[in-house]
Amino acid sequence: MTRTPVFPTATPPQPEKRPIFDTHHGMTRTDDYAWLRASNWQEMFRDPSLLDGQIRAHLEAENTYQAALMADTAQLQKQLFAEMKGRIKEDDSSVPMKDGPYAYGSSFKLGGQQPRYFRTARDGGDKQILLDGDAEAEGKPYFRLGGVDHSDDHSKLLWAFDDKGSEFYTLRVRDLAGGNDLADRVPDTGGGGVWDAGNDGFFYTRLDPNHRPSKVLFHALGDSPENDRLIYEETDPGFFMDVGGTRPNEWIMIGINDHETSEYRIMSANDPFAEPKLVAARQTGLQYELEEGGDIFFILTNADGAKDFKIMTAPAHDPVRANWQELVPHEAGRLILSVIGFKDHMVRLERKEGLPRIVVHDRKSGEEHLISFDEEAFSLGLSGSYEYDTEIMRFSYSSMTTPAQVFDYNMRTRERVLLKTQEVPSGHDPEHYVTRRLMAPAADGELVPISLLHHRDTPLDGSAPCLLYGYGSYGITVPAAFNTNLFSLVDRGFVYAIAHVRGGKDKGYGWYDDGKRANKMNTFTDFIAVAQHLVAERYTQHDRIVAQGGSAGGMLMGAVANMAPQCFGAVVAEVPFVDVLSTMLDASLPLTPPEWPEWGNPIASAEDYRTIAAYSPYDNVAALDYPPILALAGLTDPRVTYWEPAKWVARLRDRKTGENPVLFKINMDSGHAGASGRFSRLEEIAFTYAFALKVTGKAELAA
Repeated sequence: MTRTPVFPTATPPQPEKRPIFDTHHGMTRTDDYAWLRASNWQEMFRDPSLLDGQIRAHLEAENTYQAALMADTAQLQKQLFAEMKGRIKEDDSSVPMKDGPYAYGSSFKLGGQQPRYFRTARDGGDKQILLDGDAEAEGKPYFRLGGVDHSDDHSKLLWAFDDKGSEFYTLRVRDLAGGNDLADRVPDTGGGGVWDAGNDGFFYTRLDPNHRPSKVLFHALGDSPENDRLIYEETDPGFFMDVGGTRPNEWIMIGINDHETSEYRIMSANDPFAEPKLVAARQTGLQYELEEGGDIFFILTNADGAKDFKIMTAPAHDPVRANWQELVPHEAGRLILSVIGFKDHMVRLERKEGLPRIVVHDRKSGEEHLISFDEEAFSLGLSGSYEYDTEIMRFSYSSMTTPAQVFDYNMRTRERVLLKTQEVPSGHDPEHYVTRRLMAPAADGELVPISLLHHRDTPLDGSAPCLLYGYGSYGITVPAAFNTNLFSLVDRGFVYAIAHVRGGKDKGYGWYDDGKRANKMNTFTDFIAVAQHLVAERYTQHDRIVAQGGSAGGMLMGAVANMAPQCFGAVVAEVPFVDVLSTMLDASLPLTPPEWPEWGNPIASAEDYRTIAAYSPYDNVAALDYPPILALAGLTDPRVTYWEPAKWVARLRDRKTGENPVLFKINMDSGHAGASGRFSRLEEIAFTYAFALKVTGKAELAA
């Protein structure tokens, strides 16, 4: 495939080689660029000014280089930004959710970057602004709100913020009568908390220096954080931990899990001095979740071979495993995703034949009914409720052509009330677009789902450029949801496609198992098969496909670039997890021990080492004619550390053949999620889309 150069000639940064060697299981690797990892990374995440000067100079040189190569798209980026901003209702507001005498919601003000949280009287009225994110963010280059939760007596607001991008959140408490924050200030938390029943303190998780939620503590209002009571400490670094509550504020639930095993402990919300009670001890491969049900807990679990999960019940006062009773049996191919309990009903979100659906269960009669939808591909979400004793549940619906809709649904009468349809101020006509669900044959005979969006006037003769998105890890399913940003590409003739590759749960839990650990290669070959199918069906051509993925999806991008560079016209890898082997060999990094069940433990297992080494993008860079590649990262990202893409880019430039450039854009003021403000984030998307348009020859300004 002949590629037409579209970038100006410029000399890229090329850091010096300082080779180090490591040997595991008799296999030795060389890493020329390990020095790009800051030795003081823990301290640097908290204070970016501590970054080593040589490393900073290199990263800034990368930004200078990519800016030079993308300089001719400056006006296009501005136009794309204006288009995307024009599709956002700037003063948008959520539909308030009722809770006792009030209804709570969030909104934006005109020009605002951050959300505001408000409440009204239960049946409407003037808004009381409880927390103004723009005011809190003023003067800070980075600011992101975490959890926001009002107390059960409606007198206080517990809220969290991160102003570094490192995801070490600080908790504050606001007095809602006076509008001022109390003196309480709890740092280094996971970003949220849950009130006790007396509304005089809260439970939260504290992060250790390696960014792991290792402790659950109780903070009594007015006390110093140094005096917070330790409720539970998790000593195994391989497990995540969180703390939550129930809507009637009866129970505090401590959830402990990795990617294949879970464990819960519960305690009364009335007694912050109680010892948490174990529900079912962790057993490798046993997963379960608790959901309130009054005098019972609903338990979503894969126990006893229920691979696609079933629902059990147990008495709330003694929910140990011996007391679990089956309510909804396991059905192969029907993956139960989540459960919400109400006084008279239980609602579950499940996925069958690749599509989500909502099922309402009457707790008294046992009768069930489906909430149905008509489109070929769509997305559903359960919004839950602040209230437990209610007949009303809330859900959201959208498709790639249909703007998001919010419904209240009466579980008894089955009446569906549309509360809100997402507004697109610049206009949107669903009839102008087509959404499809295709199936791509994989090499082993599996069929890989594809969600597709294009303008109805786009010629499907193989000439259209295509943005092909993929993820394929952790069992995460990419929804076929409405995204106003995409229309800046689709209206310019792009086909947008989501490859629902193995490693997600699109076709049940088995789809996830078939794309992890020893089966990880299926994720990559599925993505390549989707690209080939789109070409075979004349939706596009290989040199017109821009592949895109972020985080673990960025690893997918690095892998397919190594395996089949000829299948793609360009690659966009956002916060890409590309140095998989090095990261999984380093138990000190924030996420490494909890990630071993997903990827394997190459420290303990030679087989896992070989499996990861076979696909790890950094380790498999070769003398290949790679397409143009754009990598994006955030300096304080604790999930995919900045040095992974920095090293990958350096090795690509050193080893590749051909003239296609490798660009690296690093946000020096953000972490894993990119820029924190909603409009700042649009500027980043505009940059990425300008790159996609440039490499496909569509970078001319719209009339």
